[in-house]
Amino acid sequence: MRLVGLPSVYKANLLKCAIRPSANVTQIISSFFINIGESSKTSQSFRDYSSATAVNDDSNKDAGKMTLAMNLACVVEESSCVDERKPKSRMELKRYCELRIKKRVKEQYMDGKFQDLMTKVIANPDTLQDAYNCIRLNSNVDISINNDRFDFSSMAEELCSGSFDVKVNTFSISTKGANKETLVLPTLRLKIVQEAIRIILEVIYKPYFSKISHGCRSGRGHSSALKYISKEISNPDWWFTVHINKKLDACVLAKLISIMEGKIEDPSLYAIIHSMFDAQILNLEFGGFPKGHGLPQEGVLSAILINIYLDLFDREFYRLSMKYEALDPSIHSNRDGSYSMLRSWFRRQLKDNDLNCHSENNIGIRVHSCRFMDEIFFAISGSEEVALSFKSEILNYLRNSLHLDIDNQTELLPCEGPQEIRFLGYLVRRSIKESPAVKAVHKLKEKVELFALQKQEAWNAGTIRIGKKWLGHGLKKVKESEIKHLADSNSVLSQISHLRKAGMETDHWYKHLLKIWMQDVKAKAAKSEEIILSKYVAEPSLPQELKDSFYEFQRCAEEYVSAETASTLALMPNYSSSCDSETTTEIIAPVNAIKKRLLRYGLATNDGYPRTTTLLILQDNIQIIDWFSGVVRRWLRWWSECDNVNEVKLLISDQLRKSCIRTLAAKYRIHENEIEKRFDSELSRIPSTQEIEQEMAYEKSNNQVFDNDEALMYGISYSGLCLLSLARMVTESRPCNCFVMGCPSPAPSVYTLHVMERQKFPGWKTGFSSCIHPSLNRRRIGLCKQHLKDLYLGNISLQSIDFGAWN
Repeated sequence: MRLVGLPSVYKANLLKCAIRPSANVTQIISSFFINIGESSKTSQSFRDYSSATAVNDDSNKDAGKMTLAMNLACVVEESSCVDERKPKSRMELKRYCELRIKKRVKEQYMDGKFQDLMTKVIANPDTLQDAYNCIRLNSNVDISINNDRFDFSSMAEELCSGSFDVKVNTFSISTKGANKETLVLPTLRLKIVQEAIRIILEVIYKPYFSKISHGCRSGRGHSSALKYISKEISNPDWWFTVHINKKLDACVLAKLISIMEGKIEDPSLYAIIHSMFDAQILNLEFGGFPKGHGLPQEGVLSAILINIYLDLFDREFYRLSMKYEALDPSIHSNRDGSYSMLRSWFRRQLKDNDLNCHSENNIGIRVHSCRFMDEIFFAISGSEEVALSFKSEILNYLRNSLHLDIDNQTELLPCEGPQEIRFLGYLVRRSIKESPAVKAVHKLKEKVELFALQKQEAWNAGTIRIGKKWLGHGLKKVKESEIKHLADSNSVLSQISHLRKAGMETDHWYKHLLKIWMQDVKAKAAKSEEIILSKYVAEPSLPQELKDSFYEFQRCAEEYVSAETASTLALMPNYSSSCDSETTTEIIAPVNAIKKRLLRYGLATNDGYPRTTTLLILQDNIQIIDWFSGVVRRWLRWWSECDNVNEVKLLISDQLRKSCIRTLAAKYRIHENEIEKRFDSELSRIPSTQEIEQEMAYEKSNNQVFDNDEALMYGISYSGLCLLSLARMVTESRPCNCFVMGCPSPAPSVYTLHVMERQKFPGWKTGFSSCIHPSLNRRRIGLCKQHLKDLYLGNISLQSIDFGAWN
């Protein structure tokens, strides 16, 4: 029985009744239609059907049971068809497009290699369409909107025949001045081809990358790299980072092509890669700028080609780790106690063959590495001699075998002590995890310090109040001296009245007397007037016993706070040496670098106070608030797991929100309190730390895997905020479309991009785009309102903007 035409609610109720034990199908259906009050026609038709079913059940019960099972299955099937599926997110759609291309790539695997990828996969209109959809999804453009801008069939024919001209599909931007810096960027047609090649190379090579590689890989990224350093590396003694500086040249390209020939046999693919190199459009550079930050100068193929090339280094690291660790006789087990039989076997084999092996000097040796694109971190457990030897072999391999240039500032640092090391824009340091006893001592010290500070503030406030009363009393006496019936001929003022010049006003005369008094007490070196009133007026008049008692208390409190923790613990009766503290690795957000960026971007003064951001004043209120909201979202998403996240939260409440309020106040020229009242609902768009944390927990609980995948979100997740100022409004005489790739919307305004920092490597992660190419400074771009908001909030990056769209 197929219950066609019934609402899903009725079908569900019928299903519940039917699954009851010893239920009669005829009674269920009859009572069901009587209860729901169906029309007589529908009820009669089902009664006729019910009577027919009853006769049929009497003749053949087994057939009736089978019919009931089929009917229930149909009810479930039809009710599930009514439910609408949840719409896919843009990263799910991007993953779907990549899987379509992946299927075509797998079909070209023959005789141990991938063949004819250019003619069979890349030069395929469907592949080009999927690659274009991936670009539009990165730009947060709806791919359901038909866009007839490109004829993918003609593009496929050009690629297949080899007539696709790479150089024609490029444009260049240069800086002004004598020392020109030129940036060559691809047009959208060439970017589609590069996107198709990128997806194909990732399909082929990603399964073979090593576990120490964290850049642009599914399930890996900045967070996994930092988690490996802080959680997996135990008790390191030395560490260092390697900074590679090398632009792609013919030597490196030749070695890269030879690596790729091991898995891909396709001369046409290598020919177009050579054409991109000759046109300077690959934009592949080791070092120079941080990777994965959505910078326009990072090429589409840069990430995958760097990983392919440096995969040789990853394999060399494994060889060196086996060399150093397998020869160590003391490591019969890992530090967690697990026995390593593989290392023991290698150790026995190498000892028999290497007579020069002095393994007795390699006690407790472990080497670790973590690589994100071209930033490489190393940690060594062992002696300094072993660490220097390991570092030397690493640098020699990078220079001699991979033909890369290494920064001379690569320094081996001890892990213990105040030394910090920079990696991925964070600070990594070793610190002592305090035991409960140490925490109790530090907490008590903080309370004592706070109590002493409160008493000092109360003392200063009291003495200042006394000084101000003295000041007012003195001015009163000066005025009284001018009134004859109030004047005292024996007073000091009367005795020095001859010093008063003729015509001198009372206030001027009083200031003159204060100046003479300050010279007498030598108070000119004081920092402020309040200190003069407190230290030189009020305190000398206080009882000596009161002053001695207060300063003795402050001295004792200072001695206790500055005392060593160990000496304080020794006084505790229940403390024993067994309560040793544990050393852990901490990931620290660069708060000092963040404060400098706030100063550079005009959000704070030299003294650290929030100020107006003048370049944003001409923009709409919502756009100004979105800009500040974008900074908050980036900070809390990037540094939520850092050990000093509370310092970042303090900057949000003390700096960003107040700076936003002052920017709006300067725009409307009204008081800040009035701004908070008028824009209370709008200012709520700047999320609090609690709201962002709840949102992140919600995303994790709903298993939004694709939206949090740093491989799919590469170049977007860690794209910094840029500073735009309004250049002009768009008019009918001067129209402009949105510069975001694939966006057909008109742009209501044109904005000027401001490059606030010089390009450098390695850079700090501060929430701002710190390494934009200088040729893009003051470049004008048109943006629709939606994509301006996306750019501010971090939903798209500068890589989504077509800087060559301006005619």
